[in-house]
Amino acid sequence: MKGLWRRPEPSRATPRAPQTQARVVVIGNEKGGVGKSTVAALLSTAMLYHGAKVAVIDVDLRQQSLSRFLENRRRWLPAAGVEAPIPMEYKLTEDTAALARADEATMVGLFERAVALAMGAADIVVIDTPGGDTPLSRSAHLQADLVVTPMNESFVDFDMLGIVDPVTLKLLRPSLYSKVVHDARKRRAEYGRKLDWVVLRNRMALSDTRNRQRVGEGLETLAAQIGFRVGPSLRDRVTYREMFPFGLTVADLSFGLRPAEISLPRKAAKEELQGILEILGLVAPPEPR
Repeated sequence: MKGLWRRPEPSRATPRAPQTQARVVVIGNEKGGVGKSTVAALLSTAMLYHGAKVAVIDVDLRQQSLSRFLENRRRWLPAAGVEAPIPMEYKLTEDTAALARADEATMVGLFERAVALAMGAADIVVIDTPGGDTPLSRSAHLQADLVVTPMNESFVDFDMLGIVDPVTLKLLRPSLYSKVVHDARKRRAEYGRKLDWVVLRNRMALSDTRNRQRVGEGLETLAAQIGFRVGPSLRDRVTYREMFPFGLTVADLSFGLRPAEISLPRKAAKEELQGILEILGLVAPPEPR
């Protein structure tokens, strides 16, 4: 890869020294509409049921999808008269519109304060990032022990990882986002900290197609050349979208919590989630019988 990487504009943030055992999980992809907030909500709620103390930070100042999910959760649970765990949320500010207009130093300062507070209170900190290159997104990647990148099952999304030859699938040059992750990994290494990067295919169609095979082959090729792991996939399930207004995920439904208005997910959805948690290293696989 020598010669392919050109260092992106450095972030003002600094990788935080490992003062606690908290693990920081960043859901990142500079392309919008790939399901980052869905994955962030899914992972954060699932880990609550595994006994972890979970904190979340939403640095997408425009959309605030993860924050809205949590608002829905805090509203629906008491209204329905049911109980379920809720992640701790650390907001950078109550006025995200004003913060979006602030200078980079102000943004990064508020973010690093939120990260410090979250790491002091939680076992896992999940950070949802915007679909674009921002100072907050770059700062978040510098704090990441694990970066999870959802992508749609399309070669259009390959531009987010790297430009490849359409015939050989050989990497021609890394994407700007790949350079951001590479830079974060390099800078964290200076502090003796590692960064694991996992790419998940999201919204996969139920039927097997030639496109899926080619996308899979391309991902495996890029994984070796760019430096990420290929994780399991998330199917395009209606249940994921139906649960957002209630602030619920498949992890909640696995424990019998379900409003009447949504479809009951198949067993495969629960097994899918468990497989993702295991591949990401967030839970240990079950002992063989």
